[in-house]
Amino acid sequence: MWFKNLLVYRLHKLSETPASLEEKLSRQALQSCNGLDMQSRGWVPPKEDGGPLVQTLSGALTISLGVEKRLLPATVINQVAKARAAEIEEQQGYKPGRKQMKEIKEAVTDELIPRAFAIRRKTQVWIDPEQGWMVVDAANVAKADEVVEMLIKGLEDFSVAFIKTQTSPSTAMTGWLSGAEVPDAFTVDQDCELRGRGDGGATVRYVRHALEEEEVAKHIKSGKEVTRLAMTWNDKLSFVLHDKLSFVLHDNLQLKRIAPLDLIKEQAKLNEQDDTFDTDFAIMTGELRQLLPALIDALGGEMPAAV
Repeated sequence: MWFKNLLVYRLHKLSETPASLEEKLSRQALQSCNGLDMQSRGWVPPKEDGGPLVQTLSGALTISLGVEKRLLPATVINQVAKARAAEIEEQQGYKPGRKQMKEIKEAVTDELIPRAFAIRRKTQVWIDPEQGWMVVDAANVAKADEVVEMLIKGLEDFSVAFIKTQTSPSTAMTGWLSGAEVPDAFTVDQDCELRGRGDGGATVRYVRHALEEEEVAKHIKSGKEVTRLAMTWNDKLSFVLHDKLSFVLHDNLQLKRIAPLDLIKEQAKLNEQDDTFDTDFAIMTGELRQLLPALIDALGGEMPAAV
């Protein structure tokens, strides 16, 4: 259950024990969409085979937010509404007007929603009270916001904020590709994106392409900043047996496409009788507990929270 995308929060307040958190999340367990609801949100077990809503291991917690959404494409609504309008036209002798057509579509939508197919997705969350982090495995901020909103709604004493660093990721990445020394344990890979300032700024992307210093420097000199950069982390001083982690660092400090390399994968197979979820979770959190502080240090350290 390796997280593929990380949005990292500083955990300011969380007074719950695993038991009390389990009890409060159970009040917001995911329910299937009812009536005319198009979407339902609630907590689900992190493990695929069920179990408690809060999994604990090595002093850390993991929870999962489930979302059930009904699929009702606009093309289906329009098709049925068009057929319904044709029947009405035949009965009344003229085409329905704009207001009547709107009413037809609303009626068709209400009729089709209970029969619409529903799909589910879940967002995994890692909470580390010891380190003061909450990490959400989400490809975009909107999905992470769903998690934060549900936790604020269900917990009495809870507060988080995105981690901010003294040096912005964009500034640091631009510097590294301009010749500044890349921090120890990190290497720059072959994917990056540079974007001009402003909403209409030009964008240049390199995919599996050697980042020639002179070529990249020209883009930076023209006013572009690095917004995404593929990197590999390999802390040779670590006491944890691991090989490398590759990831793409974004200008909002999000990490995407996190991939453990060969030796880490082999660790997960050392004992086939172990619970795969627990094994993966232990290895992942062990690695991230080292990667995240190293990355924050590489960006000048964490910015103090506003008082």
